[in-house]
Amino acid sequence: MSRLARRALLRAAAVVPAAGLAGCNLGPLYERPVQDVPEAFRATADSAEAAWPPPEWWRNFHSPELDGLIARARAANNDLVAAAARIIQADAQARISGAPLLPAVTGTGNFDYQRTGSNRNRAGSLGTGGGGGRYFDSRSYALALQVSYDLDFWGKNRAALQAAQATALASRFDQETVALTVVTSVANVYFQVLAGQDRLRVAQRNLADSERILAVFRARAAAGISTALDVSQQEALVAGQRANIPNFRNTIEQQRIALGILTGTPPERLDVKGGSLNDLPLPLVAPGLPSALLLRRPDVANAEALLVSSNANIRAARAAFFPDVTLTAQGGLTSAALTMLTGPGTLVAQFAAALAQPIFDNGLRRGQLDQAKGRFAELAAGYGKAILQSFTDVEQALTALRYSTEQEELERRAVAVAQRSSDIANAQLQAGTIDIITSLNTQQTLFNDLDLLTQIRLARFQSLVNLYKALGGGWQQDGPARNGAAP
Repeated sequence: MSRLARRALLRAAAVVPAAGLAGCNLGPLYERPVQDVPEAFRATADSAEAAWPPPEWWRNFHSPELDGLIARARAANNDLVAAAARIIQADAQARISGAPLLPAVTGTGNFDYQRTGSNRNRAGSLGTGGGGGRYFDSRSYALALQVSYDLDFWGKNRAALQAAQATALASRFDQETVALTVVTSVANVYFQVLAGQDRLRVAQRNLADSERILAVFRARAAAGISTALDVSQQEALVAGQRANIPNFRNTIEQQRIALGILTGTPPERLDVKGGSLNDLPLPLVAPGLPSALLLRRPDVANAEALLVSSNANIRAARAAFFPDVTLTAQGGLTSAALTMLTGPGTLVAQFAAALAQPIFDNGLRRGQLDQAKGRFAELAAGYGKAILQSFTDVEQALTALRYSTEQEELERRAVAVAQRSSDIANAQLQAGTIDIITSLNTQQTLFNDLDLLTQIRLARFQSLVNLYKALGGGWQQDGPARNGAAP
């Protein structure tokens, strides 16, 4: 978070008496709710060295195509555009809320023209027209300035401004959260495209192997070595494998299409070549202490900024119980003159002070105060949940990454064993020393292991992306706000 944003949050949470006057104390200073923060993550050793994500963490996968897709998403994703528009709205609301802290000045001007006359001629008799009467032109001018000021003696307007400033800051944290979600979604969908292509290649390879074996069985059947049943069983296996090919292609295309809405691009104009997960590295990332995590999650910062805003709303609701003091001053220049007379204008000035105290409102202000307190309690619970969610996200991502890494290593061993079995079976099949059942089993085992290995590697990539997201994706807050009012 920038220093300017940090100062904005500090201002939003600070207790500042309005108009230089000592108002009443509407509540204690804001204190961050106490949370149970563990000393270390259970999925990592206490002495584990932290490796926080860099701001552009996706570049660690060394995929230029992924970099380009994410650049598109950051520039044109509609959710991000909407989040930026919410910032504009929140900033405007802050200016609106701050307007009553300064006097309102209104300027008015008035011009009046009037002609009066008589039909009597100079001799005093009634005229019959012909311009015998006398006419008088009169003009009047008035210029005035009116200044009104709602004296913020109790801090109501200041509290409203603080609430709006904190909300505006929360909208920035919200935009960071949306950006992190969009970027990780692009990475996850892109990796699904690559995994789909890997699975398609495995299926095509397996189909080609099965077709070669079918050719062997047909040759053996022509020589009278194999039966028609052997050929039919292998044909059934080949037909089933061929029928799976369109499903893999459909999955790939569906993921490519899904990248369109994430990048803000019509799917028809988005060309995703893809590749293989086996060509991408898996970068190292590890969390530090749980307490450090709280400064790296924009959703946690958003929850606290909303809490500060709600706290200021409580102060404004309390101030509503006290009288409103309004000062009004008006001054200007007026003049009136006939066409034949001139003279100086007249200066006028007026000053007034008004005090208004509601006597009976049928519980309106009490209800507004209770509502503000209830909202604060709700947001305090949401803040606590955001903190727990951050710890949970990291633990789940770390656990998934750990076990998917272990599972991938074990599955690679299983693939190696299945490959050896398949090679032996193929050699014995050529020699005619095994039956069709053994051949079918070895083929299916190898295909399943290869396909499962691709799915496990995808799960490993996705758990790593989720860990990047759980750690805040490289975002970092300079420091928390601690001042302000609380209920």
